Formats: sequence, structure tokens, C-alpha cells
Amino acid sequence: MEPRNNTHISEFLLLGFSEDPELQPLIFDLFLSMYLITVLGNLLIILAITSDSHLHTPMYFFIGNLSFVDICLTSTTIPKMLLNNQMQSKVITYEGCVTQMYFFVLFAGLEDFLLTVMAYDRFVAICQPLHYIVIMNPQFCGLLVLLCWIISVLHSLLESLLVLRLSFCTNVEITQFFCELNQLIQHACSDTFINDVVLCFLAMLLGGGPLGGIICSYSRIVSSIHAISSTQGKYKAFSTCASHLTVVSLFYFTIIGVYVNSTVMHNVHSGTVASVLYTVVTPMLNPFIYSLRNKDIKEALRRLFRRELIKGPLS
Repeated sequence: MEPRNNTHISEFLLLGFSEDPELQPLIFDLFLSMYLITVLGNLLIILAITSDSHLHTPMYFFIGNLSFVDICLTSTTIPKMLLNNQMQSKVITYEGCVTQMYFFVLFAGLEDFLLTVMAYDRFVAICQPLHYIVIMNPQFCGLLVLLCWIISVLHSLLESLLVLRLSFCTNVEITQFFCELNQLIQHACSDTFINDVVLCFLAMLLGGGPLGGIICSYSRIVSSIHAISSTQGKYKAFSTCASHLTVVSLFYFTIIGVYVNSTVMHNVHSGTVASVLYTVVTPMLNPFIYSLRNKDIKEALRRLFRRELIKGPLS
């Protein structure tokens, strides 16, 4: 028997943040600023990597892909929230909610997998430096990114199809500023046993698996760095993965914060703040982390700006 969508409603309410009218302009300006910084910052990283041949290496190939995913992740949620803020509305259509949920799960999962691939790249670079070029060849790097996309698309598609089989009652209020998968399942009127089982299983498999891979990679990296005799050599080896480790820590700690608030503390406001951290703040900070701690990207950005300044007067 094929699953049917028996929903009796055509829209949901995204409660989001404070309903105080005086705070709405401040919320709009704050999130618009963060969104623009995220998009512009990540676009600069992508432009620097694509325009500079010195950065056509596996590590920067993955960083460029991560920047693209960060732009997509924030663009999935923030524009709709800003639009609702300006229209003084909290409504999102049923179709819009499911679509937003699909792309959010897709890009959040993709970011998780890319961070894992980047950890493996650092593991090969530090633990097997003589074989790095052979192992991390362009074809293999492209295959890794393609595999991340395939898994993310299939995962998001499965979760969305399972949500479509659910029935929803009237007055569904989502205590977030976007359509979160877990909250959609919680607000369903029909039986959600299959959704809960699949959600839990895939969270452990596709969340715990990449995290385990990152931990395993960094345990080997720490062992290799510890074996280096010179202090300068240790510092150089650690500096190559410090930015990635910072991004990973931000991503996972904020997700853990969301999980703790939603399942243990049941605190709506702190849960929303935690969601902002990993959906908005982390993608916004990633370009600063990679550019401020990376001499190659800083030099590439300088060369990019210098070329644009020279082109300006000539044109």
C-alpha cells in the first residue's frame, strides 16, 4: 500500500523569535547583516580558490565546496525568515515547509560529510605525506564530493517522503524560525513510529559515523604530530589542521546544544538560539576562520583585490 498524505492544513506557523514589535526591526537588521556577511565571505573564499592556481589543491577544493554548502544552508532558512519579518507574518505553506526541510536536511548533512572528508584529507597529508599526491588525486577528490552529494540527497529524500505520509492537525506551531524535521514529526497527528525509528537510526549512522571518522582521523594525526621531534615541525603540522578543527568543533558543539535543549531541557528559547548558532553563525564564521588562520588564502585574496583594482582604472 502506497503512503498517502492526509494533511488537513495548508500552512504552518513559524514562531521563531520574540513577538515584540519593537524587536522586529532589530531582528531583521541583525539577520540580514549575518546573511550578507555569510554569502559575501564564502563567495570571496570561492573566488580566491578558483582564481588562484596555487590553491588548486585537495584541501582548498574541499574548502571551496564547504563554502558553497554554507551559502546554500543559510539561503534555505534566512530569506524566508526575513520575508516573514517584513510582512509581519509567521506563515509558511505546507509545500514550502516540506521543501525547506528537504533542502535544510540535504545541506546540513552535506556539510557534515564534507567536514569528515576534510579530516581524512588532513590525515593523509600529515600521516602519509609522501603518498598524499597519489592518494588525494583530483579524480578521487571529485569522487568523494560526489559520494557526499549522493548520500545527502538520498537521506533528505527519504526523510521528506516519510514526512509526506503524515497527517497534521490544525494550528501547527513550530517553535523555530525554519521547518525543522524533528518538530514536524512531533506535530503530526498520525502514527510517527516509522519516522522516529528512521530518524534515530539515520542520526546515529549518518551523524555518528562521520563524527567517528573525524575522531579517528584526528587521533592518528595527534599521534603523528607527537612523534615529530622538532617543535617547529609540530607547530607546522598542527597549523595545517587548526582551522578545520575549529570549524568541526563549532559545528558539532552547536548541534549537540540543539539536541540537549530539544530532548532534555525542553527550553524553547535556548533551543532556537542554539539553532541559530549552527545554521547562521557557524557558516558566517567559517570564512573568517579559514582566511584569518591561513596565509595562502590571505595572499590569494590580496592578489584578487589587487587584480580588480588594476582592472578598475584600465576599464
